[in-house]
Amino acid sequence: MTVRPPAPPFTEQTARQKVQAAEDAWNSRDPERIALAYTEDSEWRNRDRFLTGRAEIVAFLRDKWQRELDYRLRKELWAFTGDRIAVRFEYEWHDAAGQWWRSYGNENWEFDADGLMRKRFASINDLPIDEAERRVLAPE
Repeated sequence: MTVRPPAPPFTEQTARQKVQAAEDAWNSRDPERIALAYTEDSEWRNRDRFLTGRAEIVAFLRDKWQRELDYRLRKELWAFTGDRIAVRFEYEWHDAAGQWWRSYGNENWEFDADGLMRKRFASINDLPIDEAERRVLAPE
């Protein structure tokens, strides 16, 4: 059995740890590493896409980072209770033509007893920006 601490029920401290762990994993842009944080049958809604399971998550993320270049993400705890966490996020990336984008929105997460995410529902909006407007930069 896989355990992914911290596990619910969440406190403010453990919810913040979970959010930071997610931010760190997503900034690695390693689909296999990221997928390990989800249950084998995890359910996702990402914009208008619906996914089920780690294999679909990995394929989705591989495709995402072929299009969303130099991706950098920030997540912020919005709310938590029991086995659920809500976050707000923003990330920046550019497309193959060099256009920079800021994508932002909210995610609702639900975890199993072992701390694996079983549901992730993401609402995301995209805003074209100039490179000079970037604010989500890699750590120096």
